[in-house]
Amino acid sequence: MAGLTSGESALKRARLARNMTLEEAADALNAITGGAADASLMSAWESGRRRTGKRNRAGLCQLYRERPEVLFAHQDGAAATSVLETSGTAVVVKMLTRWTDLVEAMVDVAAGAREHLVVTGSRSREKAYLAAIETAVAQHPDLVHYRVLYGPPRHRALADHLVRLLELRDPSARRNGVKTLHIRMVEPTEALERFFVASETAAVVPLPSFHGAEGFDCGVLLSREAAVGLVHHGREACASARPVETIEAVRALPVRHN
Repeated sequence: MAGLTSGESALKRARLARNMTLEEAADALNAITGGAADASLMSAWESGRRRTGKRNRAGLCQLYRERPEVLFAHQDGAAATSVLETSGTAVVVKMLTRWTDLVEAMVDVAAGAREHLVVTGSRSREKAYLAAIETAVAQHPDLVHYRVLYGPPRHRALADHLVRLLELRDPSARRNGVKTLHIRMVEPTEALERFFVASETAAVVPLPSFHGAEGFDCGVLLSREAAVGLVHHGREACASARPVETIEAVRALPVRHN
């Protein structure tokens, strides 16, 4: 049995006590939750760099037969303060007060992604933005792309975009052992929709309009610290959501607006 040390979290000790690798534990957890956790996410949970969400906490408690207050004490204690939580408003690089500035910043985040690209929301329809995502996926085979939907696509442009992503990559394939395309949907009753695009270096979060009651045409450009946090947010959401990873499954989704 792997050696246990007092400096390790209870979550890690529970895995090692069962002689499980990170990959084996992720597969076992996914079998319980139906999610898409992977070895790197498991490692982040064990080290306390990221906090585990509700569904995956329940799954890990079932997997390891242990209480949550034991497994997640290292995540929930006072010492578990992230860099982001201590940096405050310094993570805001720029306020985006015009629609053109917002779209340009979102396109730049997608175009600049090399390791991870997380996009959330079901309302995207801006052609330049969707094209930038597709170009990044096509040109950078090692880029891991997560699209988290909150309910079915609101617009035909987004549904068509999802089909194009699936034509570019097979979600069931592994590149160097890593799944590089995740398309999953959080059911509408489970969570409020949220909107952002994040890479490993920058992120943009759209905000309600500063100019009127309609739309989300403003936003904030965020620094690397916030971007990394949002990448993990998206991965956590993806790990607990329902896969929509075939062209047939996408085409079966109801689309509100053509």
